[in-house]
Amino acid sequence: MRVHFIAIGGSAMHNLALALHHKGDHVTGSDDTIFEPSKSRLEKYGLLPEEFGWFTEKISTDLDAVILGMHAKEDNPELIKAQELGLKIYSYPEYLYEQSKNKTRVVIGGSHGKTTITSMILHVMHYHEKEVDYMVGAQLDGFDTMVHLTDENGFIVLEGDEYLSSPIDRRPKFHLYQPNIALISGIAWDHINVFPTWENYLSQFEQFVELMKNGSILVYNEDDAAVAALAEAATKPTRKHSYTVPDHQIINGTTYLDTPEGAMPIEIFGKHNLSNLAGAKWMCQHMGIDEDDFYEAIATFKGASKRLEKIAENSDAVIFKDFAHSPSKVAATTAAVATQYEGRKIIACLELHTYSSLNPEFLEQYKNALDPATVAVVFYSPNAVAIKKLAPISKEQILKAFDRDDLIVMTDPTAFKEWLFQQQLERSALLLMSSGNYGGLDFEEVKKLVN
Repeated sequence: MRVHFIAIGGSAMHNLALALHHKGDHVTGSDDTIFEPSKSRLEKYGLLPEEFGWFTEKISTDLDAVILGMHAKEDNPELIKAQELGLKIYSYPEYLYEQSKNKTRVVIGGSHGKTTITSMILHVMHYHEKEVDYMVGAQLDGFDTMVHLTDENGFIVLEGDEYLSSPIDRRPKFHLYQPNIALISGIAWDHINVFPTWENYLSQFEQFVELMKNGSILVYNEDDAAVAALAEAATKPTRKHSYTVPDHQIINGTTYLDTPEGAMPIEIFGKHNLSNLAGAKWMCQHMGIDEDDFYEAIATFKGASKRLEKIAENSDAVIFKDFAHSPSKVAATTAAVATQYEGRKIIACLELHTYSSLNPEFLEQYKNALDPATVAVVFYSPNAVAIKKLAPISKEQILKAFDRDDLIVMTDPTAFKEWLFQQQLERSALLLMSSGNYGGLDFEEVKKLVN
């Protein structure tokens, strides 16, 4: 196959490009800018464009497929040329479905936890040398790429993102996968620039379930009221299996999971992660892994990249980095650290970085999210607010939204870094939550706080 990527440099797009290259397809691509690590990874396999920009001469009738990334615009010259030539133009998820339509599609959906659950499933499969195709939203230990495609594997495990598919395909990505086995971990309003109301957002998950294949299996989190109501009302899945937080105990900072063979220490912690584990167990069992084999493998799972990732630790302090930015994720992550390190000072730092989190109308969703922390900081960049063309946010709005009188609100990256490095971390756990980097914070430097 000859496949061309418009906007090849994106995290998902370049991983799909690499997967197709490894599969033996002839891959080309364009982009107006490409950052690390995409740049080096594409260059390693000879897929990095010779120069940045859009070049209509790359588009010809010799191409079997054109894959369009979200970074491109509707007026992209390469896209227009492809449309004029009548070429088949796919969105990223649409092409994944095309590559897996004869496989058993295992799709993990939800507002939170889907990357971790997908990672857990892949970890278990990899541990037991079970070959599956996959697409996951984080780089995993032991896996070269975030996408893997073959002709021979019978299963494909897909992280089911509810965001839009492409500039010309406004369907949520997970509507395109038509799962045979699906999981919904939780539903908490997000992406308000696309889904302006809770009802509109919820309806995307209802459609996801209705688009499942006949004879399908739905696994769902019974502790989430919205998920439970949706699952119980669904008529498409033939079988439904609910899960909840498994029995466990915390001893000296280590979580022990209750199993048929007794208490088993695990690397991860927090009720949300234990819930994720319970969901992953059901999915693995539906893929042919028995319970004992699941427990054996999951004991060595250390977590997905940037999901409660321990970046530094000594006998007296620990530092975590987490991708959490939505209200439900922030609340769950902060509570998890506070519970795991009971008796320590918990310093929780949150950067408001996404469109939703910087929207004044959405801020109230964060009420009490940082309450389990001893010290709580919210950082945001007024410049980022301006770039996203949102109404300015004041310190008073932040304080009111989080409903915490001693909340520290900061907007200057230099001042935040100085404050952070002045903190005494004796008997402490530092939690840095962001999908950004606090205006340029070097996490390698942060590690030195406990070294």
